[in-house]
This record gives sequence, structure tokens and C-alpha cells, in this order.
Amino acid sequence: MTSEPARRAPGSGLTGTIALALLFASLQAACGGSSGEVRLGMAGPFHEGFGLANQNGARLAMDEINAAGGIGGDSLVLEFRNDSADGARAARIAQEFVDDPRISAVVGHVTSGAMLAAAKVYDGQLAAVATTASSAALTGISPWAFRVISSDSANGVDLARFAQRLGKRRAAVLYENDAYGRGLADNFRRNFEGEVIALDPMDADASRAELYVAWLVQRRPDLVFVAGTERSGIALMREARRQQLSVDFLGGDGWTGVVADPAAAEGAYVGAPFTPLDPRPEAQRFVDAFRTRFGVEPDGNAALAYDAVHLLAAAVRAVGTDRGAIRDWLASRTTAQPFAGVTGAIAFQADGDPIGKSFTMTRIAAGRLTVPEAGR
Repeated sequence: MTSEPARRAPGSGLTGTIALALLFASLQAACGGSSGEVRLGMAGPFHEGFGLANQNGARLAMDEINAAGGIGGDSLVLEFRNDSADGARAARIAQEFVDDPRISAVVGHVTSGAMLAAAKVYDGQLAAVATTASSAALTGISPWAFRVISSDSANGVDLARFAQRLGKRRAAVLYENDAYGRGLADNFRRNFEGEVIALDPMDADASRAELYVAWLVQRRPDLVFVAGTERSGIALMREARRQQLSVDFLGGDGWTGVVADPAAAEGAYVGAPFTPLDPRPEAQRFVDAFRTRFGVEPDGNAALAYDAVHLLAAAVRAVGTDRGAIRDWLASRTTAQPFAGVTGAIAFQADGDPIGKSFTMTRIAAGRLTVPEAGR
């Protein structure tokens, strides 16, 4: 004779175990993730000086957040991917981030061309906060794309007006032939009230700097505006020194890294989204922490990436790791409910652009971005 099977308590046995496991997993996910971590993607050209500055600013933010207990007790993890500032590669990385359920949001991309390509992949899938991608073409590209730097449509106006305050009447414009360079150069050209005697593309490494400078020596502009990054900027100004070209140079946010060569860059004007001389206590705390960690002063690249990481950490802290909820929280950052960053209050327009962001006009002196007096 067989005995009667013992009665099982409700929820016991294999079926009950699976149900409890699923319930536990869903509760953990609702509270911020089942693995004890919150993971954000970050992409940029980290082999470049400005890309490394972005990465270091993000690393500092991550370490500070984790040292303070993480996000709801979960560790913040940044997954860094080098997109080489290449649109096709950026799009592939974006798809990998979208396909990875552990990624809650993205910091970046860093450059305009990369972000233009990646934003189309993130659309409807994953919120991304670009750090230093300033092309006007990004405005309104996707409800899931945001940025913490002002658009080149506004930056070009700021730079052109500054050139006019300097009394400049004849400007030569050089630009790197990419989304950032073309956009910033065009916005400067359209807003500069003097004569633009040249509007020429150049390679990112300024490999033909000798020819450009020789031509400038002949034409004698009173200002050379360069829409590019630090690599081409340093090469160009080194060659200008060699050929003894006496002219003022002006660059946008891509030039904050030219301080790496103080001899070549001395006296150049730079429109910067952040300066380590900002006297606000929160800005100085960031400057001190960055200098202690990396041995150099932070530039706008580092500061904007630092803010983007803290911004997304605040989003996860508020609404959890659901991708749609993070997007909605970012979109709700208005002037009535801004996020306090070291680069200033961060609030967004409906098109994803920041509200009220602008450049501080600086001049390089002894390897530092200083604020010139009386608009000079």
C-alpha cells in the first residue's frame, strides 16, 4: 500500500519556487537592479585629449557617487566604449548599448558627428545625455537625446560678438570638416559683422598648417577663428609662431585643451563652457577634487561629463532604472526644476537643448584659461 502524499504548503515545490524567484527579481529590479549595480554606457574618442578629459570627469563623478554609498545602495558602473569620433562606429556602439538590458542610460556621445549617428539608434529606446556635442543639427533630433552644452547656433553668436568687442574687422575662418567644425564656422560667419576674408576646411591634424599660415601671412587678417579641436589648434599655432604670424587666434569649446602647449597657445582666446576660475563653491570643490585625482585643472570637457554622470545618477535615484522613466525625468528638468551642476543649473527645452547655457570667454595665459578684463 502506498502512503498518501504529504500536503505541500502554498508556494512550495518547483512551481512555487519559480514564482517566488520571479517575484524577488521583479522587486529587485523595481528598486534599482538585481545585480547590485546601476550601469550606464559612455562613448567618446577617449584616445584624444578632449575625450580623455571627458572620461576623467565621468570617472571622478562615478567614484564620488560610489564613495557616498552608490545609488540606493547599488554601485554605479560606467561602461566605456571608444567610438573614435566615427559615426558608423558610434552607431554600432549605440546599438550594443540598446541591446544590453543592463544599460539604463548613456553618457555621451562626446563629438557631434558621433552623436548625430547614435541618436537615431537611441530614439525610442535609451536616453542619452551628450556632453560636448554642440552641433546645431542635434537640436530636436530625438526626444531621447539631451545635451549639457549649448548649441553651436548660440555659440557662434557668442564668439562673433566677442570678436567684434575686440575690434576685429577682418577674420579668416578655418574649420575641421566635420559636423562640429562646419556648424560652428558657419554660425560664426553668419554673425560676424566684419569681413570674412577666407572660409577654408582643414584636416583634424592640420597637416597642411604650413600652407595655411603662409597664406595668412600674405592676407594679414586681424583675427583667425578656428572651429576645431585641440590637435589641429596646437599644430596651427605652433606653425604661426614659426612663421612669426602676429595675429589673434580665437577658438570655441573644442580648443579648451590647447593649454597643453602653453608656448604655442599663449594669448589665444577660447570660448569655454567652464573655467576652473569659476568662484562658485560647488565649482571650486570640483576643481580641487579633479586636480587632486588627476594632477591637472579640469576644463569644460571634464566638467560637462562630470555633470552628465551626476545628472543621470539623480534620475536613477528618483525613478529607478526603467529607461522610459529616466527619459521622462530628464525631460521634466525645467527652469522650475533644474539640476544643480558644476557648470550651472541644467534644464532642458523640449528639443533636448539646455536652457541658459553660454560660453565664458577666456584667454590663455601661462597655460591657464583666464578671464580677460573688459571683454578682452
